[in-house]
Amino acid sequence: MNTDELRTRFLEYLAENRFTQEPQGLYDPINYILKIGGKRMRPVMLLLACRMFKDDIEDALPAAFAVEVFHNFTLLHDDIMDDAPLRRGKATVHEKYDINTAILSGDVMMIYAYEYLAKSPSHLIPQLLNILNRVAIGVCEGQQYDINFETAENVELAEYMHMIEYKTAVLLAGAMEMGARIGGADESDAQHVYNFGRDIGIAFQLQDDILDTFGDPAKFGKKVGGDIAQNKKTFLTIKTLELADTTDAETLHQLMQTIPNDEAAKIQKVKDLYQKYNIRSIAEKEMNTYLEKALRHLDAVTVTDNRKTEIRELARYLISREV
Repeated sequence: MNTDELRTRFLEYLAENRFTQEPQGLYDPINYILKIGGKRMRPVMLLLACRMFKDDIEDALPAAFAVEVFHNFTLLHDDIMDDAPLRRGKATVHEKYDINTAILSGDVMMIYAYEYLAKSPSHLIPQLLNILNRVAIGVCEGQQYDINFETAENVELAEYMHMIEYKTAVLLAGAMEMGARIGGADESDAQHVYNFGRDIGIAFQLQDDILDTFGDPAKFGKKVGGDIAQNKKTFLTIKTLELADTTDAETLHQLMQTIPNDEAAKIQKVKDLYQKYNIRSIAEKEMNTYLEKALRHLDAVTVTDNRKTEIRELARYLISREV
Protein backbone atom coordinates (compact mmCIF):
# COMPACT_ATOMS: atom_id res chain seq x y z
CA MET A 1 0.00 0.00 0.00
CA ASN A 2 1.19 3.51 -0.80
CA THR A 3 0.23 6.55 1.29
CA ASP A 4 -3.03 7.17 -0.60
CA GLU A 5 -4.03 3.54 -0.19
CA LEU A 6 -3.29 3.69 3.53
CA ARG A 7 -5.45 6.79 3.83
CA THR A 8 -8.24 5.06 1.89
CA ARG A 9 -8.01 1.99 4.13
CA PHE A 10 -8.20 4.18 7.21
CA LEU A 11 -11.24 6.03 5.85
CA GLU A 12 -12.90 2.66 5.22
CA TYR A 13 -12.21 1.68 8.83
CA LEU A 14 -13.59 5.05 9.97
CA ALA A 15 -16.80 4.43 8.02
CA GLU A 16 -17.06 0.86 9.36
CA ASN A 17 -16.88 2.19 12.92
CA ARG A 18 -19.43 4.96 12.68
CA PHE A 19 -21.15 5.65 16.00
CA THR A 20 -24.75 4.42 15.72
CA GLN A 21 -25.59 4.05 19.42
CA GLU A 22 -28.28 5.87 21.32
CA PRO A 23 -28.77 8.58 22.37
CA GLN A 24 -28.30 10.19 18.99
CA GLY A 25 -27.85 13.57 20.64
CA LEU A 26 -24.58 12.32 22.12
CA TYR A 27 -23.20 10.45 19.11
CA ASP A 28 -24.35 12.48 16.11
CA PRO A 29 -21.90 15.31 16.95
CA ILE A 30 -19.05 12.77 17.01
CA ASN A 31 -19.96 11.46 13.56
CA TYR A 32 -20.27 15.05 12.38
CA ILE A 33 -16.79 16.19 13.43
CA LEU A 34 -15.19 12.96 12.21
CA LYS A 35 -16.98 13.23 8.85
CA ILE A 36 -15.86 16.80 8.10
CA GLY A 37 -12.37 15.38 8.43
CA GLY A 38 -9.05 16.99 7.78
CA LYS A 39 -5.69 15.80 6.54
CA ARG A 40 -5.89 12.57 8.63
CA MET A 41 -2.19 13.20 9.14
CA ARG A 42 -1.86 11.46 12.51
CA PRO A 43 -3.55 8.15 11.66
CA VAL A 44 -1.82 7.96 8.28
CA MET A 45 1.58 8.62 9.84
CA LEU A 46 0.82 5.96 12.45
CA LEU A 47 0.08 3.44 9.69
CA LEU A 48 3.18 4.47 7.75
CA ALA A 49 5.30 4.01 10.89
CA CYS A 50 3.84 0.53 11.37
CA ARG A 51 4.49 -0.37 7.76
CA MET A 52 8.13 0.59 8.05
CA PHE A 53 8.56 -2.55 10.14
CA LYS A 54 5.96 -4.94 8.69
CA ASP A 55 3.73 -5.06 5.62
CA ASP A 56 0.41 -5.87 7.34
CA ILE A 57 -1.06 -2.77 8.95
CA GLU A 58 -4.45 -4.19 10.02
CA ASP A 59 -3.36 -4.51 13.67
CA ALA A 60 -2.62 -0.79 13.69
CA LEU A 61 -6.05 0.39 12.50
CA PRO A 62 -7.69 0.51 15.97
CA ALA A 63 -4.82 2.63 17.29
CA ALA A 64 -5.05 4.91 14.24
CA PHE A 65 -8.78 5.31 14.88
CA ALA A 66 -8.11 5.99 18.58
CA VAL A 67 -5.62 8.74 17.72
CA GLU A 68 -8.02 10.37 15.25
CA VAL A 69 -10.89 10.29 17.77
CA PHE A 70 -8.65 11.72 20.49
CA HIS A 71 -7.34 14.46 18.18
CA ASN A 72 -10.86 15.50 17.20
CA PHE A 73 -11.94 15.45 20.85
CA THR A 74 -9.24 18.03 21.58
CA LEU A 75 -10.36 20.15 18.62
CA LEU A 76 -13.97 20.02 19.77
CA HIS A 77 -13.05 21.34 23.22
CA ASP A 78 -10.50 23.83 21.81
CA ASP A 79 -13.26 25.32 19.64
CA ILE A 80 -15.38 25.87 22.74
CA MET A 81 -12.49 27.60 24.53
CA ASP A 82 -11.80 29.78 21.48
CA ASP A 83 -15.51 30.38 20.76
CA ALA A 84 -14.65 29.43 17.19
CA PRO A 85 -17.58 29.48 14.72
CA LEU A 86 -15.95 27.33 12.04
CA ARG A 87 -13.82 24.20 11.85
CA ARG A 88 -12.60 23.07 8.40
CA GLY A 89 -15.07 25.48 6.81
CA LYS A 90 -18.07 23.99 8.64
CA ALA A 91 -19.93 25.04 11.77
CA THR A 92 -18.16 23.90 14.93
CA VAL A 93 -19.96 21.32 17.08
CA HIS A 94 -20.93 23.80 19.79
CA GLU A 95 -22.37 26.13 17.13
CA LYS A 96 -24.26 23.40 15.26
CA TYR A 97 -25.57 21.77 18.43
CA ASP A 98 -24.84 23.55 21.73
CA ILE A 99 -22.02 23.93 24.25
CA ASN A 100 -23.26 21.31 26.70
CA THR A 101 -23.61 18.74 23.93
CA ALA A 102 -20.15 19.57 22.60
CA ILE A 103 -18.58 19.13 26.04
CA LEU A 104 -20.31 15.80 26.66
CA SER A 105 -19.65 14.44 23.16
CA GLY A 106 -16.01 15.41 23.55
CA ASP A 107 -15.84 13.60 26.89
CA VAL A 108 -17.16 10.35 25.42
CA MET A 109 -14.79 10.67 22.45
CA MET A 110 -11.85 10.57 24.85
CA ILE A 111 -13.27 7.41 26.44
CA TYR A 112 -13.74 5.75 23.05
CA ALA A 113 -10.17 6.61 22.12
CA TYR A 114 -9.05 4.35 24.95
CA GLU A 115 -11.60 1.68 24.07
CA TYR A 116 -10.29 1.44 20.50
CA LEU A 117 -6.68 1.50 21.62
CA ALA A 118 -7.50 -1.55 23.73
CA LYS A 119 -8.41 -3.43 20.51
CA SER A 120 -4.69 -3.45 19.64
CA PRO A 121 -2.61 -6.65 20.08
CA SER A 122 -2.99 -7.55 23.76
CA HIS A 123 0.72 -7.75 24.58
CA LEU A 124 1.19 -4.13 23.40
CA ILE A 125 -1.76 -2.55 25.19
CA PRO A 126 0.16 -1.45 28.34
CA GLN A 127 2.84 0.24 26.20
CA LEU A 128 0.27 1.91 23.94
CA LEU A 129 -1.77 3.17 26.89
CA ASN A 130 1.36 4.66 28.44
CA ILE A 131 2.14 6.46 25.18
CA LEU A 132 -1.36 7.90 24.85
CA ASN A 133 -1.44 8.94 28.51
CA ARG A 134 1.92 10.67 28.16
CA VAL A 135 1.00 12.59 25.02
CA ALA A 136 -2.53 13.41 26.21
CA ILE A 137 -1.09 15.08 29.31
CA GLY A 138 1.35 16.93 27.05
CA VAL A 139 -1.47 18.18 24.81
CA CYS A 140 -3.36 19.53 27.84
CA GLU A 141 -0.22 21.19 29.19
CA GLY A 142 0.45 22.74 25.78
CA GLN A 143 -3.10 24.09 25.62
CA GLN A 144 -2.72 25.68 29.04
CA TYR A 145 0.56 27.31 28.01
CA ASP A 146 -1.24 28.69 24.95
CA ILE A 147 -4.01 30.07 27.15
CA ASN A 148 -1.43 31.64 29.46
CA PHE A 149 0.24 33.31 26.49
CA GLU A 150 -2.99 35.17 25.63
CA THR A 151 -2.61 37.41 28.67
CA ALA A 152 1.17 37.30 29.10
CA GLU A 153 2.93 40.61 28.53
CA ASN A 154 5.94 38.92 26.94
CA VAL A 155 6.54 35.40 25.63
CA GLU A 156 10.05 34.17 24.94
CA LEU A 157 10.70 32.22 21.75
CA ALA A 158 11.87 29.19 23.76
CA GLU A 159 8.56 29.23 25.64
CA TYR A 160 6.64 29.32 22.38
CA MET A 161 8.62 26.41 20.91
CA HIS A 162 7.98 24.41 24.08
CA MET A 163 4.27 25.14 23.79
CA ILE A 164 3.94 23.99 20.18
CA GLU A 165 5.95 20.85 20.93
CA TYR A 166 3.35 19.91 23.53
CA LYS A 167 0.16 21.26 21.94
CA THR A 168 0.84 20.11 18.38
CA ALA A 169 3.86 17.85 18.00
CA VAL A 170 3.64 15.27 20.79
CA LEU A 171 0.41 13.71 19.51
CA LEU A 172 1.91 13.14 16.06
CA ALA A 173 5.08 11.80 17.71
CA GLY A 174 3.11 9.50 19.98
CA ALA A 175 0.97 8.25 17.09
CA MET A 176 4.08 7.35 15.13
CA GLU A 177 5.65 5.63 18.13
CA MET A 178 2.47 3.56 18.53
CA GLY A 179 2.61 2.54 14.88
CA ALA A 180 6.28 1.61 15.15
CA ARG A 181 5.69 -0.53 18.24
CA ILE A 182 2.72 -2.30 16.64
CA GLY A 183 5.00 -2.98 13.67
CA GLY A 184 7.59 -4.60 15.96
CA ALA A 185 10.17 -1.83 16.38
CA ASP A 186 12.73 -2.23 19.12
CA GLU A 187 13.24 0.42 21.81
CA SER A 188 15.88 2.38 19.92
CA ASP A 189 13.94 2.48 16.65
CA ALA A 190 10.71 3.41 18.45
CA GLN A 191 12.46 6.35 20.11
CA HIS A 192 13.89 7.56 16.80
CA VAL A 193 10.41 7.33 15.24
CA TYR A 194 8.96 9.34 18.15
CA ASN A 195 11.66 12.01 17.77
CA PHE A 196 11.04 12.14 14.03
CA GLY A 197 7.33 12.75 14.63
CA ARG A 198 8.02 15.40 17.26
CA ASP A 199 10.38 17.39 15.02
CA ILE A 200 8.08 17.11 11.99
CA GLY A 201 5.19 18.24 14.20
CA ILE A 202 7.11 21.36 15.22
CA ALA A 203 8.05 22.08 11.59
CA PHE A 204 4.39 21.57 10.63
CA GLN A 205 3.24 24.17 13.15
CA LEU A 206 5.87 26.66 12.00
CA GLN A 207 4.60 26.20 8.45
CA ASP A 208 1.07 26.85 9.76
CA ASP A 209 2.30 30.09 11.34
CA ILE A 210 3.84 31.13 8.02
CA LEU A 211 0.78 30.19 5.94
CA ASP A 212 -1.58 32.01 8.27
CA THR A 213 0.11 35.28 7.37
CA PHE A 214 1.70 34.70 3.98
CA GLY A 215 -0.45 31.93 2.46
CA ASP A 216 -2.47 32.21 -0.73
CA PRO A 217 -6.09 32.88 0.36
CA ALA A 218 -7.36 30.82 -2.59
CA LYS A 219 -5.42 27.77 -1.39
CA PHE A 220 -5.07 28.15 2.38
CA GLY A 221 -8.71 27.40 3.20
CA LYS A 222 -8.80 29.88 6.11
CA LYS A 223 -8.70 33.63 6.39
CA VAL A 224 -5.11 34.76 5.88
CA GLY A 225 -4.01 36.97 8.76
CA GLY A 226 -6.27 35.27 11.27
CA ASP A 227 -3.51 34.95 13.88
CA ILE A 228 -2.77 38.67 13.61
CA ALA A 229 -6.45 39.59 13.81
CA GLN A 230 -6.83 37.47 16.97
CA ASN A 231 -3.63 38.88 18.55
CA LYS A 232 -2.05 35.44 18.73
CA LYS A 233 1.57 35.22 19.76
CA THR A 234 3.21 33.10 17.05
CA PHE A 235 6.81 32.50 15.99
CA LEU A 236 6.49 35.44 13.59
CA THR A 237 5.33 37.92 16.22
CA ILE A 238 7.74 36.81 18.93
CA LYS A 239 10.74 36.80 16.60
CA THR A 240 9.88 40.26 15.27
CA LEU A 241 9.67 41.64 18.80
CA GLU A 242 13.05 40.05 19.50
CA LEU A 243 14.72 41.68 16.47
CA ALA A 244 12.90 45.00 16.18
CA ASP A 245 14.23 48.35 17.28
CA THR A 246 12.48 50.04 20.18
CA THR A 247 10.05 52.03 18.01
CA ASP A 248 8.98 49.08 15.86
CA ALA A 249 8.71 46.78 18.86
CA GLU A 250 6.41 49.24 20.60
CA THR A 251 4.31 49.63 17.43
CA LEU A 252 3.94 45.87 17.05
CA HIS A 253 3.18 45.45 20.74
CA GLN A 254 0.39 48.04 20.51
CA LEU A 255 -1.03 46.55 17.30
CA MET A 256 -1.17 43.07 18.88
CA GLN A 257 -3.25 44.40 21.77
CA THR A 258 -5.99 46.00 19.68
CA ILE A 259 -9.10 44.92 17.82
CA PRO A 260 -9.56 47.81 15.37
CA ASN A 261 -12.48 48.56 13.11
CA ASP A 262 -10.19 48.26 10.08
CA GLU A 263 -8.87 44.72 10.55
CA ALA A 264 -7.27 44.57 7.09
CA ALA A 265 -5.19 47.67 7.81
CA LYS A 266 -3.92 46.17 11.06
CA ILE A 267 -2.96 42.91 9.31
CA GLN A 268 -1.07 44.84 6.64
CA LYS A 269 0.82 46.95 9.20
CA VAL A 270 1.94 43.83 11.06
CA LYS A 271 2.92 42.12 7.81
CA ASP A 272 4.97 45.18 6.86
CA LEU A 273 6.92 44.81 10.11
CA TYR A 274 7.45 41.11 9.45
CA GLN A 275 8.79 41.91 6.00
CA LYS A 276 11.04 44.68 7.32
CA TYR A 277 12.81 42.16 9.58
CA ASN A 278 12.78 39.30 7.04
CA ILE A 279 10.70 37.17 9.40
CA ARG A 280 9.27 34.83 6.80
CA SER A 281 12.76 33.76 5.74
CA ILE A 282 13.83 33.30 9.37
CA ALA A 283 10.74 31.19 10.12
CA GLU A 284 11.33 29.05 7.02
CA LYS A 285 14.94 28.51 8.05
CA GLU A 286 13.81 27.39 11.53
CA MET A 287 11.20 25.10 9.97
CA ASN A 288 13.81 23.50 7.72
CA THR A 289 16.12 23.03 10.70
CA TYR A 290 13.44 20.90 12.36
CA LEU A 291 12.84 19.02 9.12
CA GLU A 292 16.50 18.12 8.90
CA LYS A 293 16.56 17.06 12.56
CA ALA A 294 13.57 14.84 11.87
CA LEU A 295 15.17 13.27 8.82
CA ARG A 296 18.32 12.47 10.80
CA HIS A 297 16.17 10.49 13.23
CA LEU A 298 14.53 8.73 10.30
CA ASP A 299 17.95 7.88 8.86
CA ALA A 300 18.87 6.27 12.18
CA VAL A 301 15.95 3.81 12.07
CA THR A 302 17.36 0.36 11.29
CA VAL A 303 15.17 -0.64 8.35
CA THR A 304 16.06 -0.53 4.67
CA ASP A 305 15.83 2.86 2.97
CA ASN A 306 13.02 1.81 0.65
CA ARG A 307 10.78 1.35 3.73
CA LYS A 308 11.37 4.99 4.70
CA THR A 309 10.71 6.54 1.29
CA GLU A 310 7.05 7.43 1.70
CA ILE A 311 7.47 8.83 5.22
CA ARG A 312 10.36 10.96 3.97
CA GLU A 313 8.28 12.23 1.04
CA LEU A 314 5.25 12.94 3.24
CA ALA A 315 7.43 14.84 5.71
CA ARG A 316 8.75 17.09 2.94
CA TYR A 317 5.21 17.65 1.65
CA LEU A 318 3.89 18.64 5.08
CA ILE A 319 6.31 21.54 5.33
CA SER A 320 6.00 22.66 1.70
CA ARG A 321 2.19 22.53 1.53
CA GLU A 322 0.06 25.58 0.76
CA VAL A 323 -3.04 24.46 2.71
